Amino acid sequence: MNVSERSRRDRLRELLDAVVDADNTEVGDMARSSYASEFHFSREVRRLTGESPAALRRRIMLERAAWRLHNGEGVSAVAADEGWSSAEVFSRAFRRTFGVPPSRATDLPFRVPAPNGLHFHPPQSLWLDSDGDTKEPDISRLMVAHDIADTAYLLNQAAQLSNDQWAEPISPGQVILDWDGPEPSVGAVLGAIVWTKQVWLATIEGRDFPDRTATRPERTTPAELAIHHDDIGNRWTAMVSDYSAEGRLGDTIIDALCDPPESFQLYGIVAHVLIYSAHRRELARQMLARHGVRTRRGDPLEWMRGD
Repeated sequence: MNVSERSRRDRLRELLDAVVDADNTEVGDMARSSYASEFHFSREVRRLTGESPAALRRRIMLERAAWRLHNGEGVSAVAADEGWSSAEVFSRAFRRTFGVPPSRATDLPFRVPAPNGLHFHPPQSLWLDSDGDTKEPDISRLMVAHDIADTAYLLNQAAQLSNDQWAEPISPGQVILDWDGPEPSVGAVLGAIVWTKQVWLATIEGRDFPDRTATRPERTTPAELAIHHDDIGNRWTAMVSDYSAEGRLGDTIIDALCDPPESFQLYGIVAHVLIYSAHRRELARQMLARHGVRTRRGDPLEWMRGD
């Protein structure tokens, strides 16, 4: 999701919070809670959803009411809880929307057609259907992009360390994978994230086993490793993207760099790299905290929102 899409989604979320807030029974209340004039608020909601605030709220309330009726709650109780002036008024609105009286709510789905794909989602949430014209999201591409971005972020935070702190063995004996050796320092853990991708790229691209000097904490700084990571990260991202586009992530490599040689499928390699990178990134966060460097969480959901 690019910045403009993320900004649009965040603003939509703010507007929807105002629309469905139980205390905001009138459009003026919705507008005030979102710090906008009633005119501007109504225009923004209609522009982003294709519905007026009142129509949107009414439809969501009716979908929620239908779901509650599905679960055996009484008509009078649901009508009162959902803000209707009487059970009779609620029943008329329900029949106009669903084509049947509330007593027959169990005969039909609680969703009704919407111009925006926005619906009530049990028990108290909203669900926004994706645009049917939009390509199905690629989870592997998302995870690869997040891994690269979060590693770059941690390297940037590590730049606050002194040279001694960067290489200090604050977790002596820490080993993630036997063949990678000890990773007792912040620099060793972050270096291993970059090194792992570099080794697998050599295998996939048919290169010789790479020199590890550029990822060892005693031979590099956070800034230098960040530059190296930028190069390796770009190549790694391009590799995953290219093989995915060609439908070749199921290809198998006989890895002659292993002793003895082993076979690996590409999508297994990507999964291996992602899971151990995620583990190391969380270790790096804990180790940076021990040096007094604060970091944000490495949550893909927060990263997607730009938090």
